[in-house]
Amino acid sequence: MRVFVAVVPPPEAVAELAAAVAPVRRDLRGVRWTSPEQWHLTLAFLGEVDEETLDGVQAGLAAVAAGGAPVELALSGAGRFGERVLWTGLAGDTDGLATLAAGVAAAVRAAGVALEDRPFRAHHTLARGRGGVSGLGQAVRALAGFAGRPWRAEALHLVRSRPGPAYDDLATWPLSSP
Repeated sequence: MRVFVAVVPPPEAVAELAAAVAPVRRDLRGVRWTSPEQWHLTLAFLGEVDEETLDGVQAGLAAVAAGGAPVELALSGAGRFGERVLWTGLAGDTDGLATLAAGVAAAVRAAGVALEDRPFRAHHTLARGRGGVSGLGQAVRALAGFAGRPWRAEALHLVRSRPGPAYDDLATWPLSSP
């Protein structure tokens, strides 16, 4: 099954961002918008993982969460990856989030999952387009001043991705280190 590890913003943060994105959403065409109900911050994309490997992944993630502290974050600003992806960034303890992502990566690699070797970039994807999308720069400028209220990432989520796209939580672990 296709899985990833994420932290999930609380409903208040999602609603705040959705309100800021609404005018941009009306104006930006040629993209597939992510659904607010599925908004998350991916710490590691594992891809296809078999059941046996998944057991080891879950054990490793449980250990990471037990040793990981909650992280204070806020959704903030906007950016783009080329002419294909519009995203919002994060403010707050992004170093703590990067440390958590590094722990997740180490745990899933130890369980036998081959992750892409790329640096962690704290962001939340808002929309994706195929090829070049005109208007991404304007969308980034429209959202540049967005500054959401702080919230605490208090749990790791192991999530299955299905076509549609649809997401299902397979397991959740509280970040429990003081």
